[in-house]
Amino acid sequence: MYPLNKGLTSKQAHVALPEGTFEEEHGRDGFYGPVSHLYHRHAPTGWTRIEGPLRPQSFNCNQLVVESAPDAISSRTPLLFNNDVVLGFSRPKVVMPFYFRNADGDDLYFVHCGTGIVETDYGPLNYTQGDYIVIPRGTTYRVLPDGADSEFLVIESFSALRQPKRGLLGQHALYDPAIIVTPEPQPVEDDREWEVRVKRVNEMTSIFYPFNPIDVVGWKGDLTPWKLNIKDFCPVTSHRAHLAPSVHTTFLGDNFVVCSFVPRPLESDTDAVRVPFYHRNIDYDEVLFYHDGDFFSRDGIDSGMITFHPQGVHHGPHPKAMEASWKKSHTDEYAVMLDTRRPLQVTPQARTIENLKYVDSWK
Repeated sequence: MYPLNKGLTSKQAHVALPEGTFEEEHGRDGFYGPVSHLYHRHAPTGWTRIEGPLRPQSFNCNQLVVESAPDAISSRTPLLFNNDVVLGFSRPKVVMPFYFRNADGDDLYFVHCGTGIVETDYGPLNYTQGDYIVIPRGTTYRVLPDGADSEFLVIESFSALRQPKRGLLGQHALYDPAIIVTPEPQPVEDDREWEVRVKRVNEMTSIFYPFNPIDVVGWKGDLTPWKLNIKDFCPVTSHRAHLAPSVHTTFLGDNFVVCSFVPRPLESDTDAVRVPFYHRNIDYDEVLFYHDGDFFSRDGIDSGMITFHPQGVHHGPHPKAMEASWKKSHTDEYAVMLDTRRPLQVTPQARTIENLKYVDSWK
């Protein structure tokens, strides 16, 4: 359909809004499909209350209670899930005494804090704060934290994780492929009995060997664990107008995307709105994990927290964010976003760390 223009609107989306209006983006297929902009007299988040399961929700991973000495697998706490993906949090305190193989899906670890090694049959990968570590389905691995301060956001994908296509931007956009780190084979000589736990349909099977299964002396091919640090992600920016979050896509799975938000210059056009537009999440649930920095568009949000905005209910910048944006020249935050096409379910574990007052934070 040819784009129409009715009533009081701005000449360009998110630029020079009519005085006294609040712009909302109403789009399909995330930010990829047909879209219109509506100009309201009142902020769409100006509700008095919301009754029902679609309210905006927030969870504080800093409050998760785990076992006294858990490893990276036993401490994985699922928080949100559907048939395509599971988002959880892990706070290991000890080295895994066994190896793990996920036969259900790919594992994506985002290192919230801490250092250590992920030992795989392809070779070891050292990790540090801000690393994304992609572990393909079927890889044998274990996590060896240096101390008790490692924390991971964990995304389990039941489809193969892929890199986004760069299209017109060229192959070096977002991050130079040369920045990707892959492991060098490093066989482990250890003739003790070793256990490999294989997860399939959420059930564990243990396989025991009289030698260390990390005995690979070489590998070749295009399937491998790999890592990328969020600080090496180079966001697509526009010096004039705000761009949709889809330009920050870092990984793709079937029916979901993972995006990285990193420091970037704010729009310089004097009439451009510098904060995200109001939107009602049609076709995608939206989850944000706040990693580090100043999250100026959200009140009461600190590092280690998660916000969850289900499909169909508006969200957008908090009231103080608009005023604060005019005093800033750039954003100063690191965050990971998970957008899912199918609705997410909240686990009982997530309910124990929920901030029930988050829905009122736009008042």
